[in-house]
Amino acid sequence: MKATAPPAKRRRGPRLAVLALVFCSLLVPIAFLFNRFPAGESSRALAHAPEGSLIGSIVFCDAVYVTDERPQQEINLPSFDHIRIKSGGTVNEGSRESVGVTGGNAEAKDKPEKIPSSSKDSEQRTEDDPSRDKIEPKVFPPPKIEQPKPEVKTVTVPVQPIKDVDRGNSKPPKVQNADEVEKAKACQIEFGSYCLWSIEHKEVMKDAIVKRLKDQLFVARSYYPSIAKLKGKEALTRELKQNIQEHERVLSESIVDADLPSFIKKKIEKMDQSIARAKSCTVDCNNVDRKLRQILHMTEDEAHFHMKQSAYLYNLGVHTMPKSHHCLNMRLTVEYFKSAPLDSDDSSVHKFNIPDHRHYVILSKNVLAASVVVNSTVSSAEDTENVVFHVLTDAQNFYAMKHWFARNSYRESAVDVINYERIILENLPEFGIQQLYLPEEFRVLISSLERPTEKSRMEYLSVFSHSHFFIPEIFRDLKKVIVLDDDVVIQRDLSFLWNLDMGDKVNGAVRFCGLRLGQLRNLLGRAAYDPQSCAWMSGVNVIDLDKWREYNVTENYIQLLRKFGKSDDEASLRAAALPISLLSFQHLLYPLDEKLTLSGLGYDYGIQEGVVQSFALLHYNGNMKPWLELGIPDYKKYWKRFLARDERFMDECNVSP
Repeated sequence: MKATAPPAKRRRGPRLAVLALVFCSLLVPIAFLFNRFPAGESSRALAHAPEGSLIGSIVFCDAVYVTDERPQQEINLPSFDHIRIKSGGTVNEGSRESVGVTGGNAEAKDKPEKIPSSSKDSEQRTEDDPSRDKIEPKVFPPPKIEQPKPEVKTVTVPVQPIKDVDRGNSKPPKVQNADEVEKAKACQIEFGSYCLWSIEHKEVMKDAIVKRLKDQLFVARSYYPSIAKLKGKEALTRELKQNIQEHERVLSESIVDADLPSFIKKKIEKMDQSIARAKSCTVDCNNVDRKLRQILHMTEDEAHFHMKQSAYLYNLGVHTMPKSHHCLNMRLTVEYFKSAPLDSDDSSVHKFNIPDHRHYVILSKNVLAASVVVNSTVSSAEDTENVVFHVLTDAQNFYAMKHWFARNSYRESAVDVINYERIILENLPEFGIQQLYLPEEFRVLISSLERPTEKSRMEYLSVFSHSHFFIPEIFRDLKKVIVLDDDVVIQRDLSFLWNLDMGDKVNGAVRFCGLRLGQLRNLLGRAAYDPQSCAWMSGVNVIDLDKWREYNVTENYIQLLRKFGKSDDEASLRAAALPISLLSFQHLLYPLDEKLTLSGLGYDYGIQEGVVQSFALLHYNGNMKPWLELGIPDYKKYWKRFLARDERFMDECNVSP
């Protein structure tokens, strides 16, 4: 009898593989649900501007969005408390507002492209991240404040009552519906200050009739296919077709209203009658609706495309050094090496390191901007014998700066031009940041959540850059300095600032209580801070260098830089300037009188001339700097009056701000 083979064993491998696939297919939707709203999705940073002149990041937290809007060559910003005083709007104590900070050349980019390299860092800074250790300052005079409990994002923040300042040039507020307000807010979030500039410079339409012809043509084309299918409407079909052809022929030869023929009104009336008759017919509304929606979407896409182009050109203009300024720098540099040294034996070099003198520090890469700051300060001062200016600039502009200030005198004051990059490389090699950074600027949007129909406000906030934190190391012999931004104009004697008794405070600055640290908790992470502490602005800052060294502010800055400047790219580094500056001085800030500085001259068109003249210091924070063609004309005169006169290099380079 023939033996039968034993039955083969069943293979378990395919069965296990099928079970694994089924299990994975169940996990995918579960994982999708848990990751639907990632913690870092609300934190985005703006990519580099096309010319690499602007770096920024966006952080959404507590209805606060933050982006940097300061080009490398010039930077500027305002204070909220102070700026809101100028805004002319009274805010009730119980009202709530959402605050946003956006900006940069990314205004000219699409939102999907605004994903910066620092967005990952922003995600890691959220309070839900348990791997973050608290970084506390080494020495702070006041007691430390407990870290607030993590809260849900997009939380409204109560706003303090604000005083009003009359603006004679302010235009009466227009009543806007909710759609118009939302469009304005969306425009400012995406395109920033370009929206304000475009509204202010809006030209009268020269093609209103041409646009009306196009609208009629769109509507007629939408109805024509449906009318042509109806029986008994042959006459109306021929009439529509004839009117469409005539409109097409007219529009092919006309761009503006002046090109239109004299009989165009009759054609418009004839088309209106044909469209009215077509609307009275019973047609398939779905076909007409679909056609009109296609035309609407196409028109919206075209309008958005042109707005992006205009915003890009606007940002290119405000973030690029004018050709005449570049010519001036080159001519001064060449002349420095061609001519003999202009420093004489009886120069004021001996004044540079005397602690008892009044020392002003200016960080600038713009010759004209720095000279206006120096000239306006000495022109407004009663005594300039013991006044010393230290101008920190980069290697590229060092010789131009040096030759300019050697050619021009500013009463009895002395001007010391310092190559920041060289002194950091030679004397402070342990610091990795050798590039000169100017004050960093952030665009801040404020909109009321309780009154959504009101127009959102846009302000500019400037804070210290990374280079500011090395000032005590550069000027080791000095005890006290006043730091001035290069976009300010001094109109009064600032000698009273040297007599301020700041107690145990380090930084005397104008506070900006429209933005508090509690609104930026997703940006500040798990660092110790007082949520009610106000932000502050650069522009004019009284710095007690002895207290700075006593409280180890530079060392604390380096620790914070390790936390917030994780990425090596410049965008993340400059975006970290905001949290680092706010945390470094939150307990060491001495509030200056808010009536000292008038901010907003680089973006606000509605400031009255009498108000401008009443302030001691003018801050041209914003994109529209006074030395640019895009600067606000009404405010340029306050800056131009301190320009050097009869300077041949300015004439040769055709410099005419």
